[in-house]
Amino acid sequence: MELNSIKPADGAKHAKRRVGRGIGSGLGKTAGRGHKGQKSRSGGYHKVGFEGGQMPLQRRLPKRGFKSHLLKFNAEVTLTALDQLGLAEVDVLALKQAGLIGELAKVVKVIKSGSLTKAVKLNGIGATAGAKVAIEAAGGSVA
Repeated sequence: MELNSIKPADGAKHAKRRVGRGIGSGLGKTAGRGHKGQKSRSGGYHKVGFEGGQMPLQRRLPKRGFKSHLLKFNAEVTLTALDQLGLAEVDVLALKQAGLIGELAKVVKVIKSGSLTKAVKLNGIGATAGAKVAIEAAGGSVA
């Protein structure tokens, strides 16, 4: 293969539609724009969501709810994930290195999902009430 012999795959390229080039082309005179009206004019069109002056849908519907920008700093870890991690002492740094939480996470909480068989000591990590009971039952502690 040579650089001068490379060609695009069949059907990958197609000729651009040339409008306003006479009757024989099939796209002469009005150039496929029909007659009169805003859409036939050069530079004449509307913005996205414009409904001809009628109140647009995005303004007719009520504003509802919000998503906190602080959520990216919170993370959850399950009991099953802690069990598979297999560490005696777990802190935020260990969870980040294991890839269980994101790099931006600052506040981490253990939730009661799954089961825990090993004793695990949590440092600087919160736990829900149910998760705390499960961790202590397995011989671990929440600091």
